[in-house]
Amino acid sequence: MSSNGHGPHAPGEFPPPVDPVGEFIKRELDTEDDRIEVGVAIVGGGTAGLACANRLLQLLGEDAETMERLGEVPVAVIEKAKTCGGHNLSGAVMRPGPLQELFPDVSREDWRKARFAFGEVTKEAVYLLPTAKSKLRIPPPPPFKNHGNEVISVSALARYQQRVAEEGGAYILTETSAAQLIVQDGRVVGVRSGDRGRGKDGQPLGNFEPGTDIQAQVTVLAEGCWGHLTGAAIREFALGDGREPQVWELGVKEVWKVPKPLDRIIHTIGPWPLRLSARYGQIGGTWLYPMKDAKTGDDLVSIGFVIDLEYADATTSAHDLLQQFKLHPLVRGILDGGERVAWGAKALPGGGYWSMPKLSMPGALLVGDAGGMVDTVALKGVHHSIQSGKLAAEAIYASLKRGEPLSNYEQAVEDSSIGHELYQVRNTRQPFQRGFVLGGPAVNMMIATKGRFPGGRWHWHRNDQQPLFVGTTHTRYPKPDNKYIFDKLSSVYISGNVTRDDAPNHIRLHKRVPREIAEGWRWMCPAGVYEIPDDAPESGPVDVIVNYTNCVQCGAITAKGGRLTPPEGGDGPLYTIT
Repeated sequence: MSSNGHGPHAPGEFPPPVDPVGEFIKRELDTEDDRIEVGVAIVGGGTAGLACANRLLQLLGEDAETMERLGEVPVAVIEKAKTCGGHNLSGAVMRPGPLQELFPDVSREDWRKARFAFGEVTKEAVYLLPTAKSKLRIPPPPPFKNHGNEVISVSALARYQQRVAEEGGAYILTETSAAQLIVQDGRVVGVRSGDRGRGKDGQPLGNFEPGTDIQAQVTVLAEGCWGHLTGAAIREFALGDGREPQVWELGVKEVWKVPKPLDRIIHTIGPWPLRLSARYGQIGGTWLYPMKDAKTGDDLVSIGFVIDLEYADATTSAHDLLQQFKLHPLVRGILDGGERVAWGAKALPGGGYWSMPKLSMPGALLVGDAGGMVDTVALKGVHHSIQSGKLAAEAIYASLKRGEPLSNYEQAVEDSSIGHELYQVRNTRQPFQRGFVLGGPAVNMMIATKGRFPGGRWHWHRNDQQPLFVGTTHTRYPKPDNKYIFDKLSSVYISGNVTRDDAPNHIRLHKRVPREIAEGWRWMCPAGVYEIPDDAPESGPVDVIVNYTNCVQCGAITAKGGRLTPPEGGDGPLYTIT
């Protein structure tokens, strides 16, 4: 029951106190003496942004005239983490084609020596888990076939791409948040970097440094999941008109050093440990991927749990579901005797083809996760990020060289493997909004026919429109022993989180909400950011305590009624092998 007796509440009834356009768009540039001028500004140093930087530098390297016209800093990458890759996390098994096209002279063996790739997939297994102790091996569904793909770390891949970009002449601004998109006369002309050195209440401290306008001929938004500038641009330029709303998933991941190697990648499909009832609205799955460190020889295993943020039980917790999953004999047999060496969490866009916004606007482009380019049926997005960055660079170069419109990029994406692959699974996830049992048959039919039947356009609703109730999922979570089953705070500790204690709060939400909404935030957050006071009433409105310095910037709060805004540059986790 809800707090007022009129039915359960949805988080969307309590929108966060934020004006996405008014706060995050600046309408004019500072004077020439007070701004930095660059050729192309890329916001985000992940796989998509750095693929764009590297491909653009390759093209400019053969064209001195165009390079010179871009000025002293032809390509600048603005990354809020301490290093590129510091906030990047994925499974990840990558289709190798786009990276091979980007760096044709670099072999897959070179990838492993660079320590971002850990081996080609030669064996795979998919299991149904009916109960906490049983398993049923099934033939891999077509989207799950990974033979020939590569197990990688996206955080390590980003660091590799950063090194290549710097060698090619890119200017990498790490520990720098992009706070505002600068729009003049209907065109994006750059971004403003965030202030540094403000206290909890926003007051300037002794080390205060104001942000700076960074003017660019072209701006690339490669912010990944829930970019606040991307959200502002979508509203400012109506990029989402005629599209479905974006929906989201949350993944929590651990990396284990294990005494014996895993010889195949493994995926599992529920129902366990999720609740099968449509009332709970729980859809998710898991992975176990082998990783062999070429330098140390260590045998590693990447293990993760992904939950669709459409669920209705407020006590659903991706972190705790992962801990519960580790109790299954299948997993125990792989991790037993090992040691957890890394942890992280990240939201990802799940809407697919129909939810992708328009990807271009005057002066700017969207790439990778910022454009929603993830195939959550095949659990693939890294190759789309790289491909979109490459296509964006080629569109930018053609625009600068020959005056072609940036909008040509949109058609290039549509005609590429990105458009073709996402179109085939365009309706495959929507039926799950009816629940696992009711939606499953339609999903299977869509996979079998590559989207041809049932056809049409299936609609989404936003995750924050799903009413929440306080259910019983949490009663099955195991108690942490911090040896094999871990709590959230010990997990945040090994993420490398370095947010300073007196930083300004970068999370916006209503601090007083119905109990079920507060419970939803408390259980959802993998980092223990949200708390409910011990003396809070069991029903009715409650206050929410926000421990924002714990935040690993996964972005899930934005899907469920809050808003993640830009932190100070350098804050957040420092992922290394996720």
